[in-house]
Amino acid sequence: MTPLRRSLALRAIAALAVSAVVAQCAPAQAESVVKLPAAVTDPAVKAKRATAVLAGGCFWGVEGVFSNVKGVISVESGYHGGSAATAKYERTHDGKSGHAEAVRIVYDPSQVSYGTLLRILFSVVADPTLKNRQGPDTGSQYRAAIVPMDANQRQVANAYLAQIGRGKYFAKPIVVPVEVYKRFYRAEASHQDFMRRNPRNGYILRWDAPKLAALKRLYPDKVRATPAP
Repeated sequence: MTPLRRSLALRAIAALAVSAVVAQCAPAQAESVVKLPAAVTDPAVKAKRATAVLAGGCFWGVEGVFSNVKGVISVESGYHGGSAATAKYERTHDGKSGHAEAVRIVYDPSQVSYGTLLRILFSVVADPTLKNRQGPDTGSQYRAAIVPMDANQRQVANAYLAQIGRGKYFAKPIVVPVEVYKRFYRAEASHQDFMRRNPRNGYILRWDAPKLAALKRLYPDKVRATPAP
């Protein structure tokens, strides 16, 4: 069985298993929920719009959470780290493409800062102590990563990783890389807005819906009234 078929088969099995019991069980808990402090280094940005590229495991849930963050204008799922030739779902699942499943976030810096996006990423979306895996998914394509778009974002990223590392909010060392931006490739249409379009999907119910619930519980003042496109 190819890595792609194995990955899809495991996700399908997990979805079926969760769907079979979800009606009888209490809501699942997010794998890692830690209410982290605000970024100490987080200078104001005067631009009306800014872009962030972040990775935190399967892009379904990453997109689903950030589309509900106040100040976010749009979110799209895609691939970052590899070439155009391998920027396809079926080409990323051997872990050799260099790509991570990532999201590109367009946001209003006057409403939500870059540091706040990182705070949310590591509070409710991704466990920063896991290398090349998140939740049930393994492989470098599921790595958590920060991809700064400019020097200011890089400064905030490095400072925040150091800040939460010093604070010992996690039992294990933080292993999130701060990567050099190459090019973001938009994922296939079937992956865009997946969480919003498939709220009863077994994978979403088990792994991603709890992340959104955690966002609303921990940071209610950061939640949009309606999701961003």
